[in-house]
Amino acid sequence: MKSKANLYSWMGALGILALMGFSALGYQLVNGLGVTGMNNAVSWGLYITMFMFFVGLSAGGLIVSSSATVFNIPAFKVVAKPATILSTVCIIVAGIFIMVDIGSPERLLNLLLHSQFKSPLMWDVCVITLYLSINVLYLYLMTRPKPDPKKMKIMSSVALPVAILVHSVTAWIFGLQIAREGWHSALMAPLFVASALDSGLALLIIVLVLLIKFKLFTVEKKLITSLAGLLVTCVAVDAYFVFSEVLTMYYPQEESVMLILNEMLKGSMAPFFWGEVILGFVIPLAILLFSKNRQKTGLVIFSSVLVVIGVFFKRVWLLFTSFIYPHVEGAPGITLGKYIPGEDPSVVPNFWLKHGQYAPTLVELMIVVGMIAFGTLLFIVLSRRILLASSKEAQQPKQNQSRERLTAAQ
Repeated sequence: MKSKANLYSWMGALGILALMGFSALGYQLVNGLGVTGMNNAVSWGLYITMFMFFVGLSAGGLIVSSSATVFNIPAFKVVAKPATILSTVCIIVAGIFIMVDIGSPERLLNLLLHSQFKSPLMWDVCVITLYLSINVLYLYLMTRPKPDPKKMKIMSSVALPVAILVHSVTAWIFGLQIAREGWHSALMAPLFVASALDSGLALLIIVLVLLIKFKLFTVEKKLITSLAGLLVTCVAVDAYFVFSEVLTMYYPQEESVMLILNEMLKGSMAPFFWGEVILGFVIPLAILLFSKNRQKTGLVIFSSVLVVIGVFFKRVWLLFTSFIYPHVEGAPGITLGKYIPGEDPSVVPNFWLKHGQYAPTLVELMIVVGMIAFGTLLFIVLSRRILLASSKEAQQPKQNQSRERLTAAQ
Protein backbone atom coordinates (compact mmCIF):
# COMPACT_ATOMS: atom_id res chain seq x y z
CA MET A 1 0.00 0.00 0.00
CA LYS A 2 2.87 2.36 0.81
CA SER A 3 4.47 1.89 -2.61
CA LYS A 4 1.11 2.56 -4.28
CA ALA A 5 0.66 5.77 -2.27
CA ASN A 6 4.19 6.88 -3.22
CA LEU A 7 3.45 6.14 -6.87
CA TYR A 8 0.28 8.25 -6.79
CA SER A 9 2.24 11.08 -5.15
CA TRP A 10 4.83 10.95 -7.93
CA MET A 11 2.09 10.87 -10.56
CA GLY A 12 0.48 13.94 -9.00
CA ALA A 13 3.78 15.85 -9.01
CA LEU A 14 4.45 14.81 -12.61
CA GLY A 15 0.96 15.92 -13.60
CA ILE A 16 1.58 19.40 -12.16
CA LEU A 17 4.93 19.69 -13.98
CA ALA A 18 3.32 18.53 -17.23
CA LEU A 19 0.55 21.09 -16.84
CA MET A 20 3.12 23.84 -16.28
CA GLY A 21 5.02 22.69 -19.37
CA PHE A 22 1.94 22.75 -21.59
CA SER A 23 1.06 26.20 -20.20
CA ALA A 24 4.54 27.44 -21.17
CA LEU A 25 4.05 25.86 -24.59
CA GLY A 26 0.79 27.77 -24.97
CA TYR A 27 2.65 30.98 -24.10
CA GLN A 28 5.26 30.17 -26.77
CA LEU A 29 2.59 29.48 -29.40
CA VAL A 30 0.97 32.86 -28.69
CA ASN A 31 4.18 34.90 -28.57
CA GLY A 32 6.33 32.98 -31.06
CA LEU A 33 9.81 31.48 -30.88
CA GLY A 34 11.15 34.89 -29.86
CA VAL A 35 10.53 33.82 -26.25
CA THR A 36 13.33 31.24 -26.62
CA GLY A 37 17.07 31.88 -26.57
CA MET A 38 17.48 30.82 -30.20
CA ASN A 39 18.61 33.36 -32.81
CA ASN A 40 20.03 33.73 -36.31
CA ALA A 41 23.43 32.41 -35.22
CA VAL A 42 22.21 29.52 -33.05
CA SER A 43 19.03 28.34 -34.77
CA TRP A 44 18.80 25.03 -32.89
CA GLY A 45 18.68 24.97 -29.12
CA LEU A 46 17.51 22.91 -26.18
CA TYR A 47 14.54 21.45 -28.06
CA ILE A 48 16.72 19.82 -30.73
CA THR A 49 19.16 18.68 -28.03
CA MET A 50 16.31 16.89 -26.28
CA PHE A 51 15.07 15.50 -29.59
CA MET A 52 18.44 13.87 -30.28
CA PHE A 53 18.64 12.64 -26.70
CA PHE A 54 15.21 10.98 -26.66
CA VAL A 55 15.60 9.41 -30.10
CA GLY A 56 18.71 7.70 -28.73
CA LEU A 57 16.96 6.58 -25.55
CA SER A 58 14.14 5.15 -27.65
CA ALA A 59 16.39 3.34 -30.12
CA GLY A 60 18.39 1.72 -27.33
CA GLY A 61 15.25 0.31 -25.70
CA LEU A 62 13.86 -1.21 -28.89
CA ILE A 63 17.23 -2.67 -29.91
CA VAL A 64 17.38 -4.57 -26.60
CA SER A 65 13.76 -5.68 -26.94
CA SER A 66 13.96 -6.87 -30.56
CA SER A 67 17.41 -8.48 -30.15
CA ALA A 68 15.92 -10.82 -27.53
CA THR A 69 13.71 -12.42 -30.21
CA VAL A 70 16.00 -12.05 -33.25
CA PHE A 71 19.02 -13.62 -31.52
CA ASN A 72 16.93 -15.87 -29.25
CA ILE A 73 18.16 -14.56 -25.90
CA PRO A 74 15.61 -15.97 -23.41
CA ALA A 75 16.90 -13.87 -20.49
CA PHE A 76 16.27 -10.61 -22.37
CA LYS A 77 12.79 -11.65 -23.54
CA VAL A 78 11.60 -11.06 -19.98
CA VAL A 79 12.17 -7.29 -20.35
CA ALA A 80 10.80 -7.03 -23.89
CA LYS A 81 7.52 -5.40 -22.78
CA PRO A 82 8.92 -2.68 -20.50
CA ALA A 83 11.68 -2.00 -23.06
CA THR A 84 9.13 -1.55 -25.84
CA ILE A 85 6.90 0.64 -23.68
CA LEU A 86 9.93 2.77 -22.84
CA SER A 87 10.94 2.95 -26.50
CA THR A 88 7.44 4.00 -27.57
CA VAL A 89 7.17 6.75 -24.95
CA CYS A 90 10.65 8.11 -25.72
CA ILE A 91 9.96 8.41 -29.45
CA ILE A 92 6.65 10.15 -28.72
CA VAL A 93 8.47 12.69 -26.52
CA ALA A 94 11.13 13.13 -29.23
CA GLY A 95 8.39 13.88 -31.76
CA ILE A 96 6.82 16.41 -29.38
CA PHE A 97 10.13 18.29 -29.16
CA ILE A 98 10.26 18.53 -32.96
CA MET A 99 6.75 19.99 -33.05
CA VAL A 100 7.65 22.41 -30.26
CA ASP A 101 10.79 23.49 -32.12
CA ILE A 102 9.05 24.37 -35.40
CA GLY A 103 6.98 26.95 -33.55
CA SER A 104 3.55 26.55 -35.16
CA PRO A 105 1.76 23.18 -35.41
CA GLU A 106 0.25 24.07 -38.82
CA ARG A 107 3.77 24.02 -40.29
CA LEU A 108 3.58 20.24 -40.12
CA LEU A 109 1.32 20.43 -43.18
CA ASN A 110 4.31 21.70 -45.18
CA LEU A 111 5.89 18.28 -44.74
CA LEU A 112 3.01 16.81 -46.74
CA LEU A 113 2.36 19.64 -49.16
CA HIS A 114 5.99 20.55 -49.95
CA SER A 115 8.02 17.43 -49.17
CA GLN A 116 11.70 17.60 -50.13
CA PHE A 117 12.99 14.04 -50.13
CA LYS A 118 16.53 15.18 -50.93
CA SER A 119 16.69 16.58 -47.40
CA PRO A 120 17.90 14.38 -44.50
CA LEU A 121 15.30 16.20 -42.37
CA MET A 122 12.56 14.65 -44.49
CA TRP A 123 14.25 11.26 -44.26
CA ASP A 124 14.13 11.61 -40.49
CA VAL A 125 10.42 12.47 -40.50
CA CYS A 126 9.66 9.37 -42.57
CA VAL A 127 11.79 6.97 -40.55
CA ILE A 128 10.52 8.29 -37.18
CA THR A 129 6.91 7.87 -38.36
CA LEU A 130 7.74 4.32 -39.44
CA TYR A 131 9.57 3.70 -36.18
CA LEU A 132 6.66 4.87 -34.04
CA SER A 133 4.25 2.70 -36.05
CA ILE A 134 6.49 -0.35 -35.56
CA ASN A 135 6.73 0.35 -31.82
CA VAL A 136 2.96 0.54 -31.43
CA LEU A 137 2.35 -2.58 -33.56
CA TYR A 138 5.11 -4.50 -31.77
CA LEU A 139 3.63 -3.58 -28.39
CA TYR A 140 0.16 -4.56 -29.59
CA LEU A 141 1.38 -8.03 -30.66
CA MET A 142 3.15 -8.48 -27.31
CA THR A 143 0.01 -7.77 -25.32
CA ARG A 144 -2.24 -10.22 -27.12
CA PRO A 145 -3.58 -13.07 -24.91
CA LYS A 146 -1.67 -15.56 -27.06
CA PRO A 147 1.16 -13.81 -28.96
CA ASP A 148 1.94 -15.40 -32.33
CA PRO A 149 5.65 -16.40 -32.26
CA LYS A 150 5.89 -16.15 -36.06
CA LYS A 151 4.51 -12.59 -36.14
CA MET A 152 6.73 -11.63 -33.22
CA LYS A 153 9.78 -12.95 -35.06
CA ILE A 154 8.89 -10.97 -38.18
CA MET A 155 8.27 -7.76 -36.20
CA SER A 156 11.52 -8.16 -34.29
CA SER A 157 13.44 -8.66 -37.53
CA VAL A 158 11.95 -5.43 -38.88
CA ALA A 159 12.20 -3.45 -35.64
CA LEU A 160 15.93 -4.07 -35.08
CA PRO A 161 17.24 -2.52 -38.33
CA VAL A 162 14.69 0.31 -38.16
CA ALA A 163 15.83 1.13 -34.61
CA ILE A 164 19.41 1.38 -35.87
CA LEU A 165 18.27 3.35 -38.93
CA VAL A 166 16.26 5.92 -36.95
CA HIS A 167 19.34 7.07 -35.08
CA SER A 168 21.57 6.82 -38.15
CA VAL A 169 19.26 9.11 -40.13
CA THR A 170 19.17 11.56 -37.20
CA ALA A 171 22.98 11.52 -37.26
CA TRP A 172 23.06 12.16 -41.01
CA ILE A 173 21.14 15.41 -40.49
CA PHE A 174 24.37 16.62 -38.91
CA GLY A 175 27.01 14.47 -40.57
CA LEU A 176 26.06 15.44 -44.14
CA GLN A 177 26.43 19.18 -43.52
CA ILE A 178 29.81 19.99 -45.06
CA ALA A 179 29.75 23.58 -43.80
CA ARG A 180 29.83 22.52 -40.15
CA GLU A 181 33.28 21.22 -39.22
CA GLY A 182 32.13 19.72 -35.94
CA TRP A 183 29.39 17.66 -37.61
CA HIS A 184 30.76 16.65 -41.02
CA SER A 185 32.07 13.16 -40.25
CA ALA A 186 31.51 9.62 -41.51
CA LEU A 187 31.63 8.50 -37.87
CA MET A 188 28.57 10.56 -36.92
CA ALA A 189 26.09 7.70 -37.48
CA PRO A 190 28.14 5.08 -35.55
CA LEU A 191 28.63 7.65 -32.78
CA PHE A 192 24.89 8.21 -32.51
CA VAL A 193 24.06 4.49 -32.57
CA ALA A 194 26.71 3.67 -29.94
CA SER A 195 25.46 6.39 -27.60
CA ALA A 196 21.87 5.26 -28.23
CA LEU A 197 22.79 1.76 -27.12
CA ASP A 198 24.48 2.74 -23.88
CA SER A 199 22.03 5.51 -22.88
CA GLY A 200 18.96 3.47 -23.85
CA LEU A 201 20.23 0.41 -22.01
CA ALA A 202 21.20 2.49 -18.96
CA LEU A 203 17.73 4.06 -18.84
CA LEU A 204 16.14 0.61 -19.20
CA ILE A 205 18.11 -0.65 -16.18
CA ILE A 206 17.02 2.37 -14.12
CA VAL A 207 13.39 1.89 -15.17
CA LEU A 208 13.41 -1.83 -14.36
CA VAL A 209 14.66 -1.17 -10.83
CA LEU A 210 11.99 1.51 -10.33
CA LEU A 211 9.27 -0.83 -11.66
CA ILE A 212 10.39 -3.46 -9.17
CA LYS A 213 10.38 -0.90 -6.36
CA PHE A 214 6.80 0.18 -7.14
CA LYS A 215 5.73 -3.46 -7.61
CA LEU A 216 4.75 -3.04 -11.26
CA PHE A 217 7.19 -5.63 -12.61
CA THR A 218 9.48 -8.38 -11.37
CA VAL A 219 12.80 -9.63 -12.72
CA GLU A 220 15.59 -11.68 -11.22
CA LYS A 221 18.62 -9.85 -9.91
CA LYS A 222 20.95 -11.77 -12.22
CA LEU A 223 19.20 -10.19 -15.22
CA ILE A 224 20.17 -6.71 -13.97
CA THR A 225 23.72 -8.04 -13.63
CA SER A 226 23.65 -9.36 -17.22
CA LEU A 227 22.32 -6.04 -18.55
CA ALA A 228 25.08 -4.24 -16.63
CA GLY A 229 27.64 -6.45 -18.37
CA LEU A 230 26.16 -5.50 -21.74
CA LEU A 231 26.14 -1.84 -20.70
CA VAL A 232 29.86 -1.75 -19.95
CA THR A 233 30.55 -3.15 -23.44
CA CYS A 234 28.38 -0.47 -25.08
CA VAL A 235 30.06 2.29 -23.05
CA ALA A 236 33.50 1.05 -24.12
CA VAL A 237 32.46 1.07 -27.80
CA ASP A 238 31.03 4.58 -27.45
CA ALA A 239 34.24 5.81 -25.80
CA TYR A 240 36.30 4.29 -28.62
CA PHE A 241 34.27 6.13 -31.28
CA VAL A 242 34.58 9.46 -29.45
CA PHE A 243 38.36 8.97 -29.09
CA SER A 244 38.67 8.13 -32.80
CA GLU A 245 36.69 11.24 -33.77
CA VAL A 246 38.74 13.57 -31.55
CA LEU A 247 42.04 12.09 -32.77
CA THR A 248 40.98 12.52 -36.41
CA MET A 249 40.08 16.15 -35.74
CA TYR A 250 43.29 16.92 -33.82
CA TYR A 251 46.03 15.25 -35.85
CA PRO A 252 45.88 17.28 -39.14
CA GLN A 253 45.80 20.58 -37.18
CA GLU A 254 43.46 22.26 -39.66
CA GLU A 255 42.73 25.80 -38.52
CA SER A 256 38.95 25.66 -38.93
CA VAL A 257 38.72 22.25 -37.24
CA MET A 258 41.00 23.30 -34.37
CA LEU A 259 38.66 26.20 -33.59
CA ILE A 260 35.90 23.66 -32.96
CA LEU A 261 38.15 21.21 -31.12
CA ASN A 262 39.60 23.86 -28.81
CA GLU A 263 36.07 24.97 -27.97
CA MET A 264 35.32 21.35 -27.02
CA LEU A 265 38.49 20.71 -25.05
CA LYS A 266 39.07 24.03 -23.26
CA GLY A 267 36.37 26.48 -24.33
CA SER A 268 32.73 27.04 -23.45
CA MET A 269 31.79 23.43 -24.29
CA ALA A 270 34.63 21.91 -22.25
CA PRO A 271 32.46 21.26 -19.14
CA PHE A 272 30.09 19.19 -21.26
CA PHE A 273 32.81 17.35 -23.20
CA TRP A 274 34.87 16.46 -20.14
CA GLY A 275 31.66 15.84 -18.23
CA GLU A 276 30.80 13.16 -20.76
CA VAL A 277 34.30 11.67 -20.61
CA ILE A 278 34.40 11.52 -16.80
CA LEU A 279 30.75 10.84 -15.96
CA GLY A 280 29.77 8.88 -19.07
CA PHE A 281 32.92 6.85 -19.68
CA VAL A 282 35.59 6.80 -16.96
CA ILE A 283 33.51 6.30 -13.81
CA PRO A 284 31.00 3.74 -15.26
CA LEU A 285 33.83 1.73 -16.81
CA ALA A 286 35.85 1.82 -13.60
CA ILE A 287 32.84 0.48 -11.69
CA LEU A 288 31.23 -1.97 -14.11
CA LEU A 289 34.41 -3.61 -15.43
CA PHE A 290 34.50 -5.64 -12.20
CA SER A 291 31.96 -8.46 -12.04
CA LYS A 292 31.49 -8.10 -8.27
CA ASN A 293 30.34 -4.50 -8.78
CA ARG A 294 27.84 -5.54 -11.45
CA GLN A 295 26.14 -7.70 -8.82
CA LYS A 296 25.47 -4.67 -6.62
CA THR A 297 22.26 -3.00 -7.76
CA GLY A 298 23.16 0.34 -6.15
CA LEU A 299 26.42 0.63 -8.10
CA VAL A 300 24.71 -0.46 -11.33
CA ILE A 301 22.02 2.22 -10.91
CA PHE A 302 24.65 4.86 -10.06
CA SER A 303 26.66 3.97 -13.16
CA SER A 304 23.53 3.93 -15.34
CA VAL A 305 22.51 7.41 -14.19
CA LEU A 306 26.01 8.70 -15.00
CA VAL A 307 25.86 7.14 -18.47
CA VAL A 308 22.53 8.86 -19.22
CA ILE A 309 23.92 12.21 -18.00
CA GLY A 310 27.10 11.68 -20.02
CA VAL A 311 25.18 11.05 -23.25
CA PHE A 312 23.05 14.15 -22.62
CA PHE A 313 26.28 16.14 -22.25
CA LYS A 314 27.43 14.69 -25.58
CA ARG A 315 24.27 15.96 -27.26
CA VAL A 316 24.97 19.44 -25.87
CA TRP A 317 28.59 19.80 -26.98
CA LEU A 318 27.93 18.07 -30.30
CA LEU A 319 25.13 20.47 -31.22
CA PHE A 320 26.50 23.79 -30.00
CA THR A 321 30.21 23.61 -30.86
CA SER A 322 29.39 23.98 -34.56
CA PHE A 323 27.19 27.04 -33.96
CA ILE A 324 29.87 29.03 -32.12
CA TYR A 325 31.90 29.94 -35.23
CA PRO A 326 29.52 30.84 -38.08
CA HIS A 327 30.73 30.67 -41.70
CA VAL A 328 30.15 34.21 -43.04
CA GLU A 329 33.06 35.11 -45.32
CA GLY A 330 33.13 38.68 -46.56
CA ALA A 331 30.77 40.05 -43.89
CA PRO A 332 31.34 41.55 -40.43
CA GLY A 333 29.23 38.80 -38.87
CA ILE A 334 25.67 37.54 -38.66
CA THR A 335 22.89 40.04 -38.14
CA LEU A 336 20.69 39.38 -35.15
CA GLY A 337 17.85 41.36 -36.67
CA LYS A 338 17.88 43.82 -33.77
CA TYR A 339 20.12 46.57 -32.42
CA ILE A 340 22.25 45.98 -29.37
CA PRO A 341 22.99 49.34 -27.67
CA GLY A 342 26.70 49.93 -27.12
CA GLU A 343 28.41 51.53 -24.13
CA ASP A 344 29.18 54.71 -26.07
CA PRO A 345 25.94 56.40 -27.23
CA SER A 346 27.83 58.29 -29.96
CA VAL A 347 28.74 55.01 -31.67
CA VAL A 348 26.27 53.38 -34.07
CA PRO A 349 24.61 50.49 -32.18
CA ASN A 350 26.05 47.10 -33.04
CA PHE A 351 23.86 44.43 -34.58
CA TRP A 352 26.55 42.07 -35.89
CA LEU A 353 27.40 38.83 -34.14
CA LYS A 354 30.79 37.19 -34.75
CA HIS A 355 30.32 34.32 -32.33
CA GLY A 356 27.22 32.23 -31.75
CA GLN A 357 25.76 32.61 -28.28
CA TYR A 358 22.83 30.78 -26.76
CA ALA A 359 21.28 30.22 -23.34
CA PRO A 360 17.85 28.58 -22.80
CA THR A 361 15.15 30.83 -21.40
CA LEU A 362 12.77 30.01 -18.56
CA VAL A 363 10.05 29.23 -21.11
CA GLU A 364 12.26 26.64 -22.81
CA LEU A 365 13.23 25.05 -19.51
CA MET A 366 9.61 24.85 -18.37
CA ILE A 367 8.56 23.23 -21.66
CA VAL A 368 11.40 20.69 -21.53
CA VAL A 369 10.66 19.73 -17.90
CA GLY A 370 6.95 19.56 -18.68
CA MET A 371 7.39 17.30 -21.71
CA ILE A 372 9.71 14.97 -19.77
CA ALA A 373 7.14 14.85 -16.95
CA PHE A 374 4.40 14.09 -19.48
CA GLY A 375 6.48 11.27 -20.97
CA THR A 376 7.20 9.82 -17.52
CA LEU A 377 3.51 9.98 -16.63
CA LEU A 378 2.60 8.27 -19.92
CA PHE A 379 5.13 5.51 -19.20
CA ILE A 380 3.69 4.91 -15.72
CA VAL A 381 0.12 4.72 -17.05
CA LEU A 382 1.06 2.29 -19.85
CA SER A 383 3.17 0.18 -17.48
CA ARG A 384 0.35 -0.11 -14.95
CA ARG A 385 -2.08 -1.06 -17.68
CA ILE A 386 0.11 -3.51 -19.59
CA LEU A 387 2.59 -4.96 -17.09
CA LEU A 388 0.13 -5.46 -14.23
CA ALA A 389 -2.35 -7.10 -16.62
CA SER A 390 0.40 -9.43 -17.89
CA SER A 391 1.39 -10.25 -14.32
CA LYS A 392 -2.18 -11.22 -13.44
CA GLU A 393 -2.45 -13.39 -16.56
CA ALA A 394 0.80 -15.14 -15.64
CA GLN A 395 -0.39 -15.78 -12.09
CA GLN A 396 -3.80 -17.12 -13.14
CA PRO A 397 -2.55 -20.55 -14.41
CA LYS A 398 -0.52 -21.00 -11.22
CA GLN A 399 -3.56 -20.25 -9.09
CA ASN A 400 -5.64 -22.73 -11.10
CA GLN A 401 -2.97 -25.41 -10.69
CA SER A 402 -2.90 -24.82 -6.92
CA ARG A 403 -6.67 -25.15 -6.73
CA GLU A 404 -6.59 -28.39 -8.74
CA ARG A 405 -3.94 -29.85 -6.44
CA LEU A 406 -5.91 -28.81 -3.37
CA THR A 407 -9.08 -30.40 -4.77
CA ALA A 408 -7.23 -33.62 -5.63
CA ALA A 409 -5.73 -33.78 -2.15
CA GLN A 410 -9.15 -33.41 -0.55
